[in-house]
Amino acid sequence: MVDVGRRAAMAALLGAGLVAAGSAAAAAAAGPRPPASLLGQEIRRLPTSRRVVALTFNAAWDESGLETVLAELRRRKAAATFFPTGLFARARPAAVRAMAAAGHGLGNHSHSHPYFDDLATAEREREVRTADAAIRTASGAEPLPFFRFPYSSATEDAVADVNALGYAAIEFTDDTNGYLGPAGGMTVDKVVRRAVRALGPGAILQLHVGSSAGDGVVLDAQALPRIVDALLEEEYAVVDLREFLTAAR
Repeated sequence: MVDVGRRAAMAALLGAGLVAAGSAAAAAAAGPRPPASLLGQEIRRLPTSRRVVALTFNAAWDESGLETVLAELRRRKAAATFFPTGLFARARPAAVRAMAAAGHGLGNHSHSHPYFDDLATAEREREVRTADAAIRTASGAEPLPFFRFPYSSATEDAVADVNALGYAAIEFTDDTNGYLGPAGGMTVDKVVRRAVRALGPGAILQLHVGSSAGDGVVLDAQALPRIVDALLEEEYAVVDLREFLTAAR
C-alpha cells in the first residue's frame, strides 16, 4: 500500500528543486532512441532467448557499496548499467564519474525519486530532463535512453510520457531487496536466492549501490560475487543493456 503522505511530500519537491534546473535541463536530451520493441511497455525481461542476465544498480541514497561493486565487475570483466537519480548525481558527482569511467552505462532514475503516477506530464518531463542534465554534468558522458521508474511504479500514460522523451522504461525481473539491509530482514544468502530465482533468458536484476538505512551495510555489494558465480553455474552470461539498443530493432 502506498503511503499517501510520503507521496505528497515527494511531489512537493518538484516545486522546490526542479525549476532551478533552467534552460540547460530543458535542452537536455536522451541518447540514441531505443528500438520500437522496447517502447510501449515496461521492460521487465529483455527480448531474447539467450541465457543472458543484465545486472543493473540503482543509486539514490549513498554509495557505500560502489567501490566493491565496481571492483567485482572489473574482476569479472562484466558490464552493468547504473541508474542514478539527479539528486544523487549532484550530491556525489565523483561516484557517477567512477561508474562511467569504468565503462558502464548510465540510465536515468528521475531527479527526486517521486511517484510518477502522481505527476502531470510536464512534471514528469522536468524530472527526467533535470536528472539527465545532472547525470551528464557529473559523468561527462551521455546517458543511455533507459529510464527506471522510482518505486517501480508506473501507469500506461507515464510510460507513454517517458517514451515520448526518447526513453525505454527499463524495470526488472526481480529485485534482490538487498537495499533493505539486515534491519529489513535481509541477508546475503537471501539476496543470492532472490537473484537466482529470477534466472531466465533476458532476466534483469535490480540491485543497489547503497542501503536505505544509510548504515554502510550494502548486502548487494557483498552478495555480488556469489550472484555472478550462481549465474555462471547455471550457464548464464552477464549481458550489457547497451547491446539491446541495436539487437532489439
